[in-house]
Amino acid sequence: MPTITEGYLDAPVFKLVSDVAAELGVRAFVIGGYVRDCFLGRPNTDIDIVVEGSGIALAEAVAEKVHTNVSVFKNFGTAMLHYKGIEVEFVGARKESYNRDSRKPIVEDGTLEEDQLRRDFTINAMAFSLCKEDFGALVDPFGGIRDLAAGIIRTPLQPEQTYSDDPLRMLRAIRFAAQLSTPDQAFVIVPESLAAMRAMKDRLKILSSERIVEEVNKMLLTRKPSMAFRLMDETGLLEQFLPQLIQLKGVETVEGKGHKENFSHTLEVLDHVAESDGNQNLWLRWAALLHDIGKPATKRYVPGQGWTFHGHEVVGERMVPKIFRDLNMPQNEKMKYVQKLVGLHLRPIALVDEEVTDSAVRRLLFDAGDDIDDLMLLCHADITSKNPAKVARLHRNFELVKRKLVEVEEKDAIRNWKNPITGDYVMEVFGIGPCNLIGQIKETVKNAILDGLIPNTFEAADGLMREKAAELGLTPVK
Repeated sequence: MPTITEGYLDAPVFKLVSDVAAELGVRAFVIGGYVRDCFLGRPNTDIDIVVEGSGIALAEAVAEKVHTNVSVFKNFGTAMLHYKGIEVEFVGARKESYNRDSRKPIVEDGTLEEDQLRRDFTINAMAFSLCKEDFGALVDPFGGIRDLAAGIIRTPLQPEQTYSDDPLRMLRAIRFAAQLSTPDQAFVIVPESLAAMRAMKDRLKILSSERIVEEVNKMLLTRKPSMAFRLMDETGLLEQFLPQLIQLKGVETVEGKGHKENFSHTLEVLDHVAESDGNQNLWLRWAALLHDIGKPATKRYVPGQGWTFHGHEVVGERMVPKIFRDLNMPQNEKMKYVQKLVGLHLRPIALVDEEVTDSAVRRLLFDAGDDIDDLMLLCHADITSKNPAKVARLHRNFELVKRKLVEVEEKDAIRNWKNPITGDYVMEVFGIGPCNLIGQIKETVKNAILDGLIPNTFEAADGLMREKAAELGLTPVK
């Protein structure tokens, strides 16, 4: 069989593995994502080698040749090493069977063909031979190369069996469809797979939240994440782990007045963020996904006025920790970042619709801190009106707000500002212990500086502290 892999297997590691495999008398193949990405022209430095024999033994022999360390994972029958900047994982060819109530397979030694049969999708089941007699030959029993050219996500086995064996593959199918799609080539999941997902959506319950979130995070970081969320919605998978998003769906009409379809709006905002987010900020994308999550709980119809969602940013901010907790996501500064952006996402919009005062800008800078640029990006993305003139006007007004932010920051240095009057200082000056009077004094000073009533200096703050303390009946001890 002629090789079709010219240029794909030039890295020294492939000849090295080929030579060592020949010495050990075993057959070795590159398989999976590296093969797929070669044909797509996508960079990939993670290489999976499948061996008809012991993957660990081959890895150890390769490591010995080049005097490098090898990490062995005996429980999984795998080994990993790094060679010239490339990560290579070795595993023995195997066949698997599953218990219906678990993702953990019963594993037995197998042939390359049996190993390919257990793979999730045809485009991930292709292999390049590293054997001497046909080095570089494509081994593709399920037509993966044809599906790749056509932009098709298809399982080697019947989808019901593939997804029952490992329900995570339903999310992986959607993730690959979104991840591999480009403006020139859309990837689609075949109808029989989509039908199987709808029928088997409840199987997600046997998965850990961590594994689900790992796939969702990858979807969020795709070029157009809305594609993945629409597919998860269409197949019923989304409601299994993020029912709060499903509640955003639909439009209610009263007295001829309807409101925005908030699910579609949310996905549009998410795509706008993805287009503008050059840093691939996962947590900014989570903030975009959840920014209107409080709307269902705050939706009200006011006769003569229409639909309102007053306070939805406050409700949404309170919902974020529980959503993260339910999904076993971090409860650290990453969650607090998302919570902050959800809670603040209307503040710049409010500045657009009213006179942009120094006081309002100063308070926004204080509350947003170093996340002000991300907040402004989210707010720009939140403009989704169907009226082009309105969109252009709002974007122009946001630029005005951004200029004002720069001016106030340069003048007052308020970003990440800290009150010059500390509780310890108040106690020292007035000879008192901890009490609520200290909080009143600090709050007075903070508001005065943020509102521009006094300069942002220690001297001015100290003077106001003493005035407020006198009102409260406190006398300095020194």
